[in-house]
Amino acid sequence: MQTTDTVLMIEPVAFGFNEQTAVNNYFQVQQEGNVQDEALKEFNAFAVKLKAKGIHVITIKDTPEPKTPDSIFPNNWVSFHADGTVVLYPMFAENRRLERRDDIISHIKDQFEVKEIIDYSEYEKDHKFLEGTGSMIFDHENRIAYGSVSLRLDEELFRKFCSEFGFEPVVFHSYQTAGEERLPIYHTNVMMCVADRFVVICLDCIDDASERSHVIETIKNSGKELIEISEDQMQNFAGNMLQVQNQSGEKFLVMSQSAYQSLNQEQISAIEKYCDIIYSDLEVIETNGGGSARCMLAEVFLPGK
Repeated sequence: MQTTDTVLMIEPVAFGFNEQTAVNNYFQVQQEGNVQDEALKEFNAFAVKLKAKGIHVITIKDTPEPKTPDSIFPNNWVSFHADGTVVLYPMFAENRRLERRDDIISHIKDQFEVKEIIDYSEYEKDHKFLEGTGSMIFDHENRIAYGSVSLRLDEELFRKFCSEFGFEPVVFHSYQTAGEERLPIYHTNVMMCVADRFVVICLDCIDDASERSHVIETIKNSGKELIEISEDQMQNFAGNMLQVQNQSGEKFLVMSQSAYQSLNQEQISAIEKYCDIIYSDLEVIETNGGGSARCMLAEVFLPGK
């Protein structure tokens, strides 16, 4: 099953520009003013839109202490799998490691069957990181995992994860233009999205021709339509999308307003052949946090109680 009708969202209480992540997240720009208040407004409006479409949104409020400015992006530290497994991930930024909370897992356990918790966070001491579904993009039905190598995705650890969970790893390197340089993209999920019958991807970010060809071939062999976006669209978070479904089985592609507005009509029509689009204004969250709609949603595939 590629899509779920349940997502976890963490309501921010101290959202802001995180200097520890900005060292290799080139989307982040620090704004003046009370960004927490503005981010909370964006968060609430986004959650309301999802709920209005019949998507089950589990909202848990962050805590003031310890201070975790990026807690609004829970998909990096945890994933919830259909076989009842919960996975905890090793995080690059030290202050992001504080986002892993036992009470959040306990809250999920109240509603869903959790058979096992697998904790990869011990690899942090070896400076090996694998930031959940930020760094890995899963094609669940074809058992393929796409991963762009960066400081947030250690290739050896990615391959280990794929071996243990039964995914075929597709490893590549992706880059974005930052000033005069081509620098590694920090998370795979800002440049590609895998849905049930299509893939949205910025191929221009994969500079190596053989890696790019392998990714294209894998997507086509999986039977999914390839919908290409430009690097400029990727910079507007058009790659940071997630397909979800509601409790009636209707599917939606979720993205930010900036992502939607960057798309052309041909791309929108290609997506809408398969599902409707939900978009919401996330400008403050995107600017300061360097993540967008997909990063804010941790999918819950766990069996219900």
